Amino acid sequence: MVNPHAGEVAVTVDGVPHRCNLTLGALAEMEATMGADSLVDLVARFETGKFSSRDVMALVVAGLRGGGWEGTSADLLKADIEGGAVGAAKVAATLLVRAFSPPA
Repeated sequence: MVNPHAGEVAVTVDGVPHRCNLTLGALAEMEATMGADSLVDLVARFETGKFSSRDVMALVVAGLRGGGWEGTSADLLKADIEGGAVGAAKVAATLLVRAFSPPA
């Protein structure tokens, strides 16, 4: 079970539910992977709809890693994410919203 007030998001990969969370370490890893100059640039990509599938994958991997998953981007490329591309994009967007919004 995830805690949205702690920024957590659920994602099911290969039929197994996982907890995602954009920790500071996960954000730093993702920022380097995506070549973003800042987190503001990253958020702007999603706000303007100018994000790529690489951006979505990087966010989902970072969230999974922040939640304790020990896999890699290569592992996720071969995996089945529940909801497909749209499901992955929803997870990525929700991670960003929860990471940069005060708890409700």
